[in-house]
Amino acid sequence: MIPRSWAEIVAGALALDVGRGDLTTDTLVEESRQAQATLWARQDLVCCGVPVMVAVFEQVDPAIRLEALHGEGERVEAGAAICRLEGPARGILTGERVALNFFQNLSAVATVTRRYVEKVAGTGVRVVDTRKTTPGLGPMQKYAVRVGGGHNHRLGLDDGILVKENHIAVSGGITAAVQRLRSHAGHLHRIEVECETLEQVEESLAAGVEVLLLDNMTPDRLRQAVRLVARRAMLEASGNVTLETIRAVAETGVDLISVGALTHSAGSVDVSLRITL
Repeated sequence: MIPRSWAEIVAGALALDVGRGDLTTDTLVEESRQAQATLWARQDLVCCGVPVMVAVFEQVDPAIRLEALHGEGERVEAGAAICRLEGPARGILTGERVALNFFQNLSAVATVTRRYVEKVAGTGVRVVDTRKTTPGLGPMQKYAVRVGGGHNHRLGLDDGILVKENHIAVSGGITAAVQRLRSHAGHLHRIEVECETLEQVEESLAAGVEVLLLDNMTPDRLRQAVRLVARRAMLEASGNVTLETIRAVAETGVDLISVGALTHSAGSVDVSLRITL
């Protein structure tokens, strides 16, 4: 089962793709024709999005049955079967593209996340996502991050307080921004402030900030920040982190590393659906 909001996203995607009907399939394939199909991996990947594919085919034709051969988060080697479909041929062909679009992107997010998580193994650092998601797919992509072994930052603007550079600019500084937030925020909300300099780190600490986002700092500067903070606040490193650099960032002593590339640059995995009549 998927959340109702996800089912609505699926319905919207089908409405855009199918419109008033599948002109090609409805003309070439008899309504009574049954078929089987197999989804194959054409690259190594982390499986993610099978429940969404199930929802797609259920909405197209409830008579279609999907058998998953791999669970969410399992590794799938190139050449292996991911799932099998059986049911009305029209429905399988009509729902194919939308189902694969979801699966390919979500599996790509999970696959990329797994690579980043493996790079920091043993450091105790959490790899977290950002809000740099595809509009409309944010909740699904953040689910894929969790499937890949990562963690979620904010799910949305109403999920946490993060004071960024533009907030600081319009508020008259970090101290003023934090004071105003303290007077309005609930007692369960922690405040995170984006810091670009060690001076901002010191000001944030003096204001009692609980989480510091260290933006685009070099490993040497991150280590200085870690020593300065001395465990008085949680530290999140962010900004241009890659697979090649994340280990060095993790070894500076920060608690979290946020990576926008988990979602905004994941792309799609390579899979292929083949009909067997």
